[in-house]
Amino acid sequence: MNAECATTSTATGDGSAIKRVTRGGITSFFIYGAGVGLTYCSQLLIARMVGVHTYGVYAYVYAWMVVLAYMSALGFDMALLRFVPAYEAVRNWPLLCGVIQYGQRRAGAIGLAVALIGACAVLLREEAPPLRDTLLVGLWLVPVWALLWIRCSVVRAFGGVISALTPDRVVRDGLLVVLVGVAIVGLGWKLDAPMVMTATLISSVAGLSLATLGMRRMRPSVVKDVAPEYDAATWRLIAVPLVIIGAAEPLLNRTGVILLGWFEQTKEAGIYSLVFNIAFVVALPRIATNTLFAPTVSSLFARKDQATLQALVTTAASWTLAASAFIAFTLFVMAEPFLGWFGPGYDAGVPALRILLIAQVIAASAGSQMYVMIMTGHERGAALLLVSHTVVNAALSVWLIGLFGLSGAAMGTGAILVVWNAAMGLYLWRRLHLVPGVLAAFRALLVKALDLRMHQGARPQETRGAVDVGRDRRSARDRTGWINGLSSAGSSVSRLRKSNGSVSFQPLDLKGASHVELPQTRPLVGTAVDREIE
Repeated sequence: MNAECATTSTATGDGSAIKRVTRGGITSFFIYGAGVGLTYCSQLLIARMVGVHTYGVYAYVYAWMVVLAYMSALGFDMALLRFVPAYEAVRNWPLLCGVIQYGQRRAGAIGLAVALIGACAVLLREEAPPLRDTLLVGLWLVPVWALLWIRCSVVRAFGGVISALTPDRVVRDGLLVVLVGVAIVGLGWKLDAPMVMTATLISSVAGLSLATLGMRRMRPSVVKDVAPEYDAATWRLIAVPLVIIGAAEPLLNRTGVILLGWFEQTKEAGIYSLVFNIAFVVALPRIATNTLFAPTVSSLFARKDQATLQALVTTAASWTLAASAFIAFTLFVMAEPFLGWFGPGYDAGVPALRILLIAQVIAASAGSQMYVMIMTGHERGAALLLVSHTVVNAALSVWLIGLFGLSGAAMGTGAILVVWNAAMGLYLWRRLHLVPGVLAAFRALLVKALDLRMHQGARPQETRGAVDVGRDRRSARDRTGWINGLSSAGSSVSRLRKSNGSVSFQPLDLKGASHVELPQTRPLVGTAVDREIE
């Protein structure tokens, strides 16, 4: 009776976790949708009003500032999504307060230092006035964005979907639309790249202020009077690979813009930046799901609930693929007229846009694999895979840009995006025994189809002779053996067992399990949470 009650309770908790991520993902999708709409309104205004060359300068500087800001965040924009839910689960309030303060102070100091050093470097170099002035303004975005992303991550970790997304996705981009629109339409100004970057800085400061208020509102009341404690050694150990990830991921995404701008093809850099931003809309469902997906993965892994973790990964990937495929198909068909709306010259990016759309759909089918790796203690493996593919992307893009120009940049980034996701899927299968993306759903359908075929083929035919019946029965037994083996593999997750230096696997039922025992663990955060030993 107790076991039955425990199983029912666990199943209820598992279902509620997946439903919470689903509801949060739907809410996030609409908020991100509003933010993306505002972003493209601002991009449309900037691209149409300042021209393709000026927009190219703005996009080139913007890409560098994104990379520097993620680097200055020191990985705490991702680390806090892992530490805060873990500390909150065990009610370790002193360390929870400590990790938030530690991350904010270090990121703010590093961001300010990057801005000052960068400004001195720009002044010492002889750059053209538009690029120089744009860089001098844009460098102050580095500390602002680093703190903005960290504080939004804290709010996300506490479960505040709207409060986490509104400052960065709605207020920042929405205010930029208002400022640019008022300057162009209301005041009749002709904006250049430094002025647009100034408007971006003002809107980012407003977003940071709102994120600060949201963090204070979402913070549990019990931590207000708690003295913070620090486990800096553990945090730094985890943060090092996350810093690499934080810098490498935007560099991977913006390699084309940076290389085209570096080769003084600012017009092509502006077109590619616009094209990549449009194609990135396909990733919107996956990004929206990550709002609650990442902290939920951390919580499930801390509870050693691998059954629900596999179900969560599969469900999230299935939903994101369906939404991403619909968005990509619409943009693929409307690519030429849509880019034409941005003004003359932008239609040159149609082939690049379609290449990136195909790559983004393939990536969406794999799900949020990097978040799974980070939230389960495999951040070093995630960093290694990301950095290696970023380096290969840069080399491949240099070669392809020389051959095909703008489309070559899209080919390089698209190919590496697909290969990178395949490598992460293989890693998750081998290390965590999680079936990546929608492959688990396809495998389950295949098993059901084979099982149905087995039952239909195993029925004895009374109208056939005794010899035929005997042969059918032997054939049915043969089919039963290998189909049952495949069915067992399809409905279970292999559990790794190490003994005497050898590795063996045992099937682990996912449907009725109330508790799944993971391999031997060691402390992840202090002594509160354990993680799997690789």
